[in-house]
Amino acid sequence: MKYFAGLDWGSSSHAVCVVDQAGRIVVRTEVRHDATGLAALQRELRRLAPIGEIAVAIERSSGLIVDALLEAGYPVVPIHPNAVKACRPRYSAAGGKNDLGDAYLLADVLRTDGHRFRPLEPASDEIKALRALVRTRDDLVAQRLATANQLRAVLESFWPGAAQLFYQVDSPIALTFLRRYPTPGSAAQLGEKRMASFLRSQCYPGRKSAAEMLMRLRAAAAGRTGPLEERSLGELVLALSRVLEALPEQVAVLTSHIEDQMDSLADGALLMSLPRAGKLNARKSWSRSVMFVNVSVPPISSLLRRASLLSLAKAASPVP
Repeated sequence: MKYFAGLDWGSSSHAVCVVDQAGRIVVRTEVRHDATGLAALQRELRRLAPIGEIAVAIERSSGLIVDALLEAGYPVVPIHPNAVKACRPRYSAAGGKNDLGDAYLLADVLRTDGHRFRPLEPASDEIKALRALVRTRDDLVAQRLATANQLRAVLESFWPGAAQLFYQVDSPIALTFLRRYPTPGSAAQLGEKRMASFLRSQCYPGRKSAAEMLMRLRAAAAGRTGPLEERSLGELVLALSRVLEALPEQVAVLTSHIEDQMDSLADGALLMSLPRAGKLNARKSWSRSVMFVNVSVPPISSLLRRASLLSLAKAASPVP
């Protein structure tokens, strides 16, 4: 390669730096993240040298700008952010971060250590579809956890008994209870008979009786809130409960789509045959394996070798 470009991705603009074989900066600019900016970037790169003589380093392995560069024919080399972070002390004693500085760092690391990284190749439509589903499902699972923590924090601030009543605050029975009784005042008339009726209606599998559940609810510390604050906090509880009720359904829908995608992949059955793989673990292995490697040839053999080595290591490990 005659030139090495570093592109520090941003949501609205991208910092770009190009160095030659001696490490001299020949281009240092910013382009906007729109059609005009991407076209300007390609014109600037074509002005320097033919497409095959410029490689582009970036901290991402997917996205519109990556797809545009790959479609244009440029070698795109993803460099993991951890690798960039490890290299930063070479270029700055303070180790500080700025966009133009990182663009130069990416370009120069590609120049000096490019043999350590593998260039991307255009991913198939099947891989792109699976990767999008996997990422979104993982995001929804993380959102569910964050929302459950938020709901627990709200309850702990004014009604800790409700937060501790069931094992998980985002379980179906807990959310149903909070829909009926979002505040301490709404549960003031809740007696043993009503609690028993509620537990039966929800097919409660626990071993606690209605009396024990009611005692747990009322034994917790009481909040010190006025009527207006309690009403507002109750509205928060209802809002968060509705979100938590909707998320599992959407996670299940995406899970079904992911399983269908795995079934349609040529090597999907092979991946799912790995020990303890299953469809969801297999899709995670597949999706993550194509993040920072050449995705045109899925590394199935390396996954199988890694699984075999792990199995041997576990078998050889002494039992604690």
